[in-house]
Amino acid sequence: MDLLDFEAQGLYFESQDAPEVQKMISAAAENYANGEAELPLLRAYYLAPNSLNVLVALNRFYNYQHRLEDALTATTKALAVIRPLVDFPEDWHELKLHHISETPTHLLTQVRLYLFTLKAIGFLNMRLEVLDVSKSIFEKLVGLDSKDRIGAQGLLELVIKRQEETGF
Repeated sequence: MDLLDFEAQGLYFESQDAPEVQKMISAAAENYANGEAELPLLRAYYLAPNSLNVLVALNRFYNYQHRLEDALTATTKALAVIRPLVDFPEDWHELKLHHISETPTHLLTQVRLYLFTLKAIGFLNMRLEVLDVSKSIFEKLVGLDSKDRIGAQGLLELVIKRQEETGF
């Protein structure tokens, strides 16, 4: 299956959060430069813990702050929110090609979001030097994406090289 051969439908950022949540996300964006963005984001999360808009904003904030553990927490939560939308197994290790190929075409945007979110989890683990987890994730993605549309092959090669350098 070609993960680029679909028409984008149901993009997460097209969904509207409650006005108060949108207000908190906007306040965070406006206050990033003065160092006061986290509290509005956490308020937005409190109000809408399953909002992908909020979780993506938290992920970006923590990534930009180099708070990788916190970014990983937000990204892992996002994967848990996306998973039931596409009816994938609870454990990503159990994900098989047939789960993707049997997904209705109107959900392929969410499938790609799931796979890119899993890739982000792998990348964050790589940055945190949790190389065995990142390697497993990238191997899974490479196995599911023969045309490397998700871009995990190069990251897998980097992890393997890093493992060779560190002896892990």
